[in-house]
Amino acid sequence: MKYGIYYAYWEKEWGGNFVPYTEKCARLGFDILEVACGAFDREDDRFFRELAAAAKANGLRLTGGYGPRKGHDLAGTDPAQVEAAFRFYADMFRKMELAGIDRLGGALYSYWPAQCTPETDKAADTDRSVARMQRLADLAADHGITLCMEALNRFEGYMINTADECLAYVRAVNRPNVKVMLDTFHMNIEEDSLTDAIRKSGPLLGHFHVGEANRRCPGPNGRFDWAAIGRALRSIGYAGGVVMEPFVRMGGQVGRDVSLWRDLSGGASNEQLDQDAATSLTWLRSVMGGKDTP
Repeated sequence: MKYGIYYAYWEKEWGGNFVPYTEKCARLGFDILEVACGAFDREDDRFFRELAAAAKANGLRLTGGYGPRKGHDLAGTDPAQVEAAFRFYADMFRKMELAGIDRLGGALYSYWPAQCTPETDKAADTDRSVARMQRLADLAADHGITLCMEALNRFEGYMINTADECLAYVRAVNRPNVKVMLDTFHMNIEEDSLTDAIRKSGPLLGHFHVGEANRRCPGPNGRFDWAAIGRALRSIGYAGGVVMEPFVRMGGQVGRDVSLWRDLSGGASNEQLDQDAATSLTWLRSVMGGKDTP
């Protein structure tokens, strides 16, 4: 397994310049830097070539994430809006390839955060989403990109909340580059057993996010049995990314979107955040398995 971290651990706004994070993450010992792809339409090709060069120079792999805005809802009923979403994704995928990003995770099947209302027809939404995801997957495959469907907790999405729902969706899409994505934060709310969810996902597990139940970095004082999670991942032969997605500082659009209404960092400086991440990484590797452990 390879270990990574999401750049927004340090940031209060989505997007921005990811290049400096390649050196930072490599220095802290990470193998992967995950970046937000939702603002790729605002950047020119030079930005992505520079990012690719920086990642290569620092020996880092890049992965991508996107919580689709409402206008990019593949389950939507407005055909013109859906076609605009496909144009947005086509541009994103081309730029991801320029940057060397071969994996995109998130609620790609819908939008984020998505709220269920009395008028919501989950079955019809899912059927539309599956048909359009097949088209999106074929488009992504042209750029060597795997799409990972993230199971979200009930407060952030309604279509896919559990590993079972995610597996059913991925099997319905039936494309080799569409996989399951699990996140310990969301699983903590929705799954009876985190390790059972991992094992049943088996070879369809394409990406894995980690963080404590309150979204701090993983550590020995948290509530999860990280050793058991590591054993479950190894039991299915998982060799993909284990990416931390901690959110601990209030403020900005990031803080609003993830409902962070209190400071979980203890007033930490950027330097202390760096140290906390590095300490968490060393500990996580020791209990879950080294970076080259399959």
